[in-house]
Amino acid sequence: MEVYKFGGASVKDACSVKNVTEILRSQHEGPTCVVVSAMGKTTNALEAVLDAFYYGKEDKDDLLKKVMASHIEVLHGLFPDASHPVYGKAKALFGRLYEILGQVSGMSYDKAYDQVVSYGERLSTCIISASLEQDGIRNTELDASRLLLTDGRFREGKILWEPTGQRITAAVSEALADGKDIVLTQGFIACDQAGDTVTLGREGSDYSAAVFAYCLDASRMTIWKDVPGVLNADPKFFSNTRKLDYISYYDATELAYYGASVIHPKTIKPLQNKHIPLHVRSFMDVNESGTWIGLDDVKNSDIPSFICKKNQVLLSVYPKDFSFVDEMNLSEIFDCFVAHGVKVNMMQNSALSFSVCVDGHRGDMQAMLDQLSERYDCRFNGNLELVTIRHYTQEVIDRIAGTRQVLLEQRTRQAVQLVLES
Repeated sequence: MEVYKFGGASVKDACSVKNVTEILRSQHEGPTCVVVSAMGKTTNALEAVLDAFYYGKEDKDDLLKKVMASHIEVLHGLFPDASHPVYGKAKALFGRLYEILGQVSGMSYDKAYDQVVSYGERLSTCIISASLEQDGIRNTELDASRLLLTDGRFREGKILWEPTGQRITAAVSEALADGKDIVLTQGFIACDQAGDTVTLGREGSDYSAAVFAYCLDASRMTIWKDVPGVLNADPKFFSNTRKLDYISYYDATELAYYGASVIHPKTIKPLQNKHIPLHVRSFMDVNESGTWIGLDDVKNSDIPSFICKKNQVLLSVYPKDFSFVDEMNLSEIFDCFVAHGVKVNMMQNSALSFSVCVDGHRGDMQAMLDQLSERYDCRFNGNLELVTIRHYTQEVIDRIAGTRQVLLEQRTRQAVQLVLES
């Protein structure tokens, strides 16, 4: 059993869906579980739809119609005959979505989010499954929101592994017994014990695929991307990027944790626990060798890797009573971060101060500062960059920093983090 994962960019339109068909036709060998994301930017569009219905905005119906129109365009590109059954299935899905949108005002926002936004993946698999069948690739579509069981925390569900494994293995075994060796399902979505849909966090489809791979004891997992593999830096921020041919599980986890966008941070651990190699390949060129993660007996790359985070805030907190920054103060400060949804990317403390680098666009920064200011003096700088370098040298650090002021620096044996002027 192999697991393939196709993201939104790989299924964004009719041509892309046809390309997925050709990849499966030429690349898959034997039983394969295919996990797909919503098409293109559908998740963003559904977030806007939810906000419009939840807060009663005037353009709510127009926003929904745009989502419908984008999917109808894909349908027309794949199924010229409008009498094809998939049109009725898509119409039914939009009908159920509209019913849910009429009920969202009576839900918490997080619950409403999961019920609405999950329809991007439902529509995607419905259309892709029909397209594969039309092109002679028999498949079984499974509903991930009935297979992946979570603790019920909306928008960030935590997998309950034992019952999830039982559900996945039973459903996939039944599908394969029917003679179809491709099982198609959704990324990103799961359920709670009451049967309500729960999502696994933004960009969580990679993680979904890893859950399926773990539960199915897959021989390998492949993520199909619009890049030739895992690069040592984001080409939007750095020139002369290089592809990493091989990475250890450890390095991949570290890169994802620090913010590398190719792999979701939670993806690696389930694979590592069962020694399942991960192959990152290009859906634009199947002849590219890609990047292997976690292969045994392969020397790890020592090429420096760079992760850049923009719009960072450096916050320094000082107790007003000049006491030490002890465990009690740190606990209180972190409780405040969590309460206001502020993500910490780097931290450093001295006897009298605690400094953190946080995302400036996440959480309620002002509310957090207001609360902290009751007991602490708070100083901060905004519009900064956080650059993380794995496998650094001093020459590399000097080149990246250039003439910019380094406001905070932290080193380990393998990585250095620099908070820099933008």
